[in-house]
Amino acid sequence: MDHRRRTPGLSSLSSRGLQNHHYTSHGAALRTRNAQSLETQLSVFQSLLHNFALTHSKDIRANPAFRAEFARMCSALNIDFLASSYHRDNKGAEKGAESIWAQLLGGSVNDFYFNLGVLIVEECRSTRAENGGLISVSDLKARISKGRGIGGGMQVSDDDISRAVDSLAPLGSCFSIMKIGHRSLIRSVPKELNTDQSTVLEAIQVLGYVTVSMLQINLSWERPRAHAVVEDLMADSLVWVDTQAGENEYWSPAFITASSDV
Repeated sequence: MDHRRRTPGLSSLSSRGLQNHHYTSHGAALRTRNAQSLETQLSVFQSLLHNFALTHSKDIRANPAFRAEFARMCSALNIDFLASSYHRDNKGAEKGAESIWAQLLGGSVNDFYFNLGVLIVEECRSTRAENGGLISVSDLKARISKGRGIGGGMQVSDDDISRAVDSLAPLGSCFSIMKIGHRSLIRSVPKELNTDQSTVLEAIQVLGYVTVSMLQINLSWERPRAHAVVEDLMADSLVWVDTQAGENEYWSPAFITASSDV
C-alpha cells in the first residue's frame, strides 16, 4: 500500500489565515480594554490623591518629609507638579489649570520651588568666595533654615533642594547637583569637573587635604599629572593652598565649611 503524506490544500491555508486573523483581532481588543481599564484606574488614583492633598494640605506645606513623600506619589501617578497643565473648554480654547500643588502651596506651584531656587542662587553666589562654587546640600539647607539671605527661615528637605535646582534648568542655569564621595553638592560654576578633579576632591573629603606626593603615592600618578590637577582646581578657586607646611597642602573650602556635616 502506498503511504504518501498529503500536503495541505488551499482550504487548510485559508482556515489557518482566518484563525490567525481572529487571534490578532482578539489580542487587539484585549489590549484596548486593558488600556481603558488602566486609564480609568489612573484617573481614580489621581482623584483620590487630589482629595488626600486637600485633606493633608497643612502637613504637606509644613513638613518637608511629608512633602517629599507626597511628591513621590505624584510622580508615580505621572503628575508633574512643576509643569503647567492645560485643558480645553467647551469652545476648544486652551485654558490654564492650576495643579494640586498650586492649591496647596499658594498662588502657583512654581512659586514655592522658584522662590526656593532664588534662595539657592543667592546663597551660592554669596558663598562662592568661601567655597569656590561648590556648596554641600546639607550646608545650604542649614543656611536657608537659619534665615540667612533673603526670604530665609524655610524648612526644606533634600528633595525640595533637588526639585528647586531642577526648576532652574529651563533658564539655562549652570546650577546642578553632583555627588562627590558620600556628599551631594551644588555646583554653581559653569565649568564641569573632569575625572581627575573629582578624584582629588573626593580624596580631600576623606583625608582633609592632599599634597602632590600623596596623589603620586596613593593614585600612582606621575608628578606632572598630579600638579596639573591641583593647579587647575586652584585656578577655579575649588581648592586653597597652605604653603606653611613642608610641602604645599591643598584644601577644599567646600569641605572645610561643610565639616560639621560629617
